[in-house]
Amino acid sequence: MGATAVVVGLASLLATASMNGQESPGERPPVRPQTRAERSGFRETSRYADVTAFLDSLATGSPGLQVLSFGYSQEGRSLPLVVWDPGRKAEPASGAALLARDKDRARVLVLANIHAGEVEGKEASLILLRELAAGAHPEWGDSILLLFAPIYNADGNERVTLDNRPLQNGPIGGMGQRPNARGYDLNRDFVKLDTPEARSLVALLRDVDPHVVIDLHTTNGTLHAYHLTYSPPLHPDTDAEIDDHLRNAWLPAVTRKMAEGDPAWLVYYYGNLPDAGVDGADDATVPRAWYTFDHRPRFGTNYIGLRNRFGILSEAFAYLPFRERVEVTKRFVVENLDSVWRHAGEIRRIAAAADARSLAATELGLRAEHVLTGEDVEILLGEVEEERHPYTGEAVLRRRDVVRAERMPEYGAFRATETERVPAAYLIPADLEEVLDRLAVHGIRTAPLAGDRELEVEVFRIAASRQAEEFQGHRERTLDGAWSVVRRRVPAGTAVLPMDQPLARLAFLLLEPRSDDGFANWNVLDPALEAAEEYPVLRTNADPR
Repeated sequence: MGATAVVVGLASLLATASMNGQESPGERPPVRPQTRAERSGFRETSRYADVTAFLDSLATGSPGLQVLSFGYSQEGRSLPLVVWDPGRKAEPASGAALLARDKDRARVLVLANIHAGEVEGKEASLILLRELAAGAHPEWGDSILLLFAPIYNADGNERVTLDNRPLQNGPIGGMGQRPNARGYDLNRDFVKLDTPEARSLVALLRDVDPHVVIDLHTTNGTLHAYHLTYSPPLHPDTDAEIDDHLRNAWLPAVTRKMAEGDPAWLVYYYGNLPDAGVDGADDATVPRAWYTFDHRPRFGTNYIGLRNRFGILSEAFAYLPFRERVEVTKRFVVENLDSVWRHAGEIRRIAAAADARSLAATELGLRAEHVLTGEDVEILLGEVEEERHPYTGEAVLRRRDVVRAERMPEYGAFRATETERVPAAYLIPADLEEVLDRLAVHGIRTAPLAGDRELEVEVFRIAASRQAEEFQGHRERTLDGAWSVVRRRVPAGTAVLPMDQPLARLAFLLLEPRSDDGFANWNVLDPALEAAEEYPVLRTNADPR
């Protein structure tokens, strides 16, 4: 059962005449709540109770705005999901019901607070939801079914201290911590699914299948002059048409709109210089250039791209004052939603084409490295000034209104350094229950083999196996070896994973033994790899179904 199959309303949704400007005698217009950030003059950020109370208040008297739950945190907090569907009477909703609503519309999920010290996405989402509840942007409802998960890392949000995210410019009343209650980074858990939060979110992605996911963060590192930086999915196996549309149409248009507005916000592709900026580490061996982050699907927007959907990362500059980080993040979300509204048909078409595209016998990347994305570009570098936190006396940094342009190479994408041919199907032993469980959560289809079969298959013979130092509770494993063709009797009940399915790109990276972010890498297969000479998952070039 998917996580969204158990969603329940958290507030009744009662239509009010005043929402339509028809206040009845003796009635008062509904009170529009303020966020904790607004009430405190942006000295504080919303706690979990503030968020749920705010959403309940919005939902009362706001037709078409429904507050649900898409799962639970490690400590048992319900994870709110807000559905905005103007003009529609609220009703209990499951993943299937939300899918049925979309008609000819694009489904969009705005995800905030995955790192609970990066709080402007949470506050910006709440403020935008208030505007939507009051009737803003009614045109979006024609082509968008809009969902918000405003406080994804609910447990980390409650661990507020004044010294989380040192040097960040507010909120001075403290903010939550980066990981969840178990110390896991939720933005490294999209593959291995160690946390209840990640399993809840991935089940939501599986069941509701948003065409677009906008993931809201705060940046660190290089002292650039941008108010916000962004990124499309970065894995080189991302569908080429999705990548092309984001890089050559969608994001450039949003960049222009942000610069034309009042205030004019400077935004650009996420990047860092080889030196770590405020950390002062200078790596002289790396050429001076603008480098994006990691390509692997453990990161949310990369994972979304491998699901054949549009992922957009937003990173507000940490040294902007808190209020400005909220403002620029909200504006970035609005401009992206406006783009979805204008191009919903094209977005749906591109996603559907990616789902239908056959990958059989093609080559996909297993490992990757940064690649130049064209001619040298002009990067806007900036400066900060040091201030003192009024309650701790520790240094915080404030962005100065200084812009210094420097031309340099841009490594804004990745290319495969190692590839492998996509088979017709994978064959997974029935006793690999952890593998099969995770595949099901991701939404990857398998079916049991009806009877014993003598098949020509490929087996990966292990030449070497090594592990890294502990990271996120794991010692990542690298396997060396090669596939070879043999004949094997494959027993009944073996799970057949056909690669003629929409999530074939993701399945490939999860199951290939040389993948740098798959199940073997994350130790999911360790029990079967103990002193093993062969990888337990087989491949076949003829679907045995």
